[in-house]
Amino acid sequence: MEHDKGDFTMEHMMLLVTYRMLPGQRDAFLQEIAAAGILAKVQQEDGFERYDYYLSAADPDELLIVEEWDSEAQQQAHVNTDHMAQLRAIKEKHVASTAMQRIAKAD
Repeated sequence: MEHDKGDFTMEHMMLLVTYRMLPGQRDAFLQEIAAAGILAKVQQEDGFERYDYYLSAADPDELLIVEEWDSEAQQQAHVNTDHMAQLRAIKEKHVASTAMQRIAKAD
């Protein structure tokens, strides 16, 4: 399905999420979410296209997540799952702040 890349009311949804970690907590955070199987649970969700973690090469206390969903409604359903509640509890121990922006792929 083709989308108008400049139209943010489109069904398809991409998010760029940046976690500012508490000092030295990035690896502990990643280990804890891996042990909880959160990524595998996200990948099984309806509308899932992409949910990838990226490490900043310049800042050891920064973690980037690229999320891609078939629709905004499916992304909102994702936010309300039990495993995302579990992720929020893990974040409380390791993450100082979260910034999120909606993005669109350039043509």
